[in-house]
Amino acid sequence: MTAASPEEAAFIATLEGRGRLSRYGAYLRRGGPGYLQSAMTLGGGTAASSLFAGRMFGYELLWVAPVGMLIGILLLGVLARLALEDAERPYAAMARSAGKWVAVAWALGALIASVIWHFPQYALAGAAVEDVGQVMGIERLLGVVPMTPVGGAFAVLAIAVAASLLYGRTPRLARAYELFVQVLIMGVIACFGLVVINAAGDIDWGAVARGFIPHIPAPRGGQDPWILVASGLGAAVGINMVLLYPYSLRTRGWGEEHVECARFDLFAGMLVPYTVATTLVLVATATTIPWEGGEELQKLKPVQAAQAFGAVLGETGGRLVFDLGLLGMALSTIALHMIASGFAVAEMTGAGPESLAYRLGTFLPVPGVLGPLFWQDLLWLAVPTNIICGLFLPITYVGVILWARRAERPSPSPVLALMALATIFLTAVLTATIVAKLA
Repeated sequence: MTAASPEEAAFIATLEGRGRLSRYGAYLRRGGPGYLQSAMTLGGGTAASSLFAGRMFGYELLWVAPVGMLIGILLLGVLARLALEDAERPYAAMARSAGKWVAVAWALGALIASVIWHFPQYALAGAAVEDVGQVMGIERLLGVVPMTPVGGAFAVLAIAVAASLLYGRTPRLARAYELFVQVLIMGVIACFGLVVINAAGDIDWGAVARGFIPHIPAPRGGQDPWILVASGLGAAVGINMVLLYPYSLRTRGWGEEHVECARFDLFAGMLVPYTVATTLVLVATATTIPWEGGEELQKLKPVQAAQAFGAVLGETGGRLVFDLGLLGMALSTIALHMIASGFAVAEMTGAGPESLAYRLGTFLPVPGVLGPLFWQDLLWLAVPTNIICGLFLPITYVGVILWARRAERPSPSPVLALMALATIFLTAVLTATIVAKLA
């Protein structure tokens, strides 16, 4: 059993005898690691998938993001209970229950995904910073860093390094970092929400509602919708998120008595913000920059989207709002990728999270700061990357199922059965999409 920190144990003690709604209200005000998961997935991959899906298929793929997130929450809910009830560290428990190589695949997949996805995050952040500079007429940030994509990327790197090195030193610092992430997430939602509010008169709300009913639209412009479905599912819950989650629970100081809190936190801190943010991005794109017909694929870069949204909120205001939303998405994800990379290296080397290996591991994704130079045509290249990284997920699902079955108090069989079905579904969709593209 994992012991809670004195502060967190005292918090849970204050909830004894209170009704469910009262407890949920306290959980909501407290916040938790669910916001880290939401922030980590609200990055370049999500922005790319949502912008591209909205451009090519309008509101018809709105259902993909919440379905992908619900599948992920099914896994993370089981993982939360296992991590909080098992005194052994998650990586060691996975190795003992599912085998060493499953644990290695889990950590290695998280490390690879964090490194790969660092490049598009910085490309996204750099493009946003450059556009902010153009709108504001600023040539240099603080008179030092040029307002170019590369200069903007290095400015974001400095903030991300500081944030990642602070995380995990104490439960109080972890909580402060989570509060910082919550502010970023709310900022992202507010930015894209402004675009949707100002375009509300042009939105077909009936089509928006129908977009949440799972279906596959007809191909458009030579684009197979199944590729975007697979990409959206892969972007919703990444393998590096799954690795970071149980460690973020422990870093926060949560213990076995926090299982209910953790499950509510996944709903309020992860599912709701992610679904709202992706819906706003997709609806804003579908309304303001729709597919214009024709046979050719119509690609869209972040700066082009910012300029297009400028027509909704005004040339200056619209572009700034959209750029700040993109910047918030990228910054939160970059710092969390570094933290996930640190945990992956620390666990594979057996050094632990307080070690030099952890600190060095956080710097492995740093070459991604050159993303503005090497990650061209972001919105299209992000889609296949989502799919490839998503293939690591089924291995992890199998590992968690085996871990749960061998735990002292295994999860109810219906939950594990649903996880098995989710594993088969993800494997089939991702594999079929890759095979179809290679054929």
